[in-house]
Amino acid sequence: MNESRILLKLSGEALAGDKKTGFDEETVREVARQIKQVLSTGKELAVVIGGGNFWRGRTSQHMDRVKADQIGILATVMNCIYVAEIFRLEGIDSLIMTPFVCGTMTKPFQKDEALLALQAGKVVFFAGGTGHPYFSTDMATILMAIEIEADVVLSAKAIDGVYDSDPKINPNARKFDVMEMADIVDQKLGVIDLASAVLAMENHMPMKLFGLQGENSIVNALTGTFTGTYIHA
Repeated sequence: MNESRILLKLSGEALAGDKKTGFDEETVREVARQIKQVLSTGKELAVVIGGGNFWRGRTSQHMDRVKADQIGILATVMNCIYVAEIFRLEGIDSLIMTPFVCGTMTKPFQKDEALLALQAGKVVFFAGGTGHPYFSTDMATILMAIEIEADVVLSAKAIDGVYDSDPKINPNARKFDVMEMADIVDQKLGVIDLASAVLAMENHMPMKLFGLQGENSIVNALTGTFTGTYIHA
């Protein structure tokens, strides 16, 4: 498979490292170093970042769902601004785009401009999710991957693959090396929300899911040493 244009989904929790909240700068710098290596091979890279290191609306049961989701949307913008700055310090040019006007901090998403930036070797951050409540950053990831015609989605999480049950609860949980996106839907495995999995399946968007904390995990996801779960669409 020719994986020349990639959309990388980073979980907010993974960027927090052992701190579990906020940012762990060394973790983010290690991500930048790996991405610099990937870019040096001529690949194009876009990034979506979750907001779970700052906010998870579903834990606030007494809040209006729309308001809670809006806070999460803004958390993803903060994450992209921070990570883009760390990338700059590591010598990586980037562009942050959002589905809504966000002052002078980001640029409104426009496909042609995003593609030109990717072709110029910049990392394009898609911040702000879909811009609407009730949609997760999983949905934003799949939508943007389809729109920019990415070859694959890399999903870097705090867990190293897809299991048949929660490995934190079940020590005998079985990890899948390869599976179909239809299995995610049918078995409701929860590694990606169902609406996003269906969209990926209908648009034939494959995904590689792996643990961010593994050594050279992002680079390995694009080489023969990948040890996560490859999800066919």
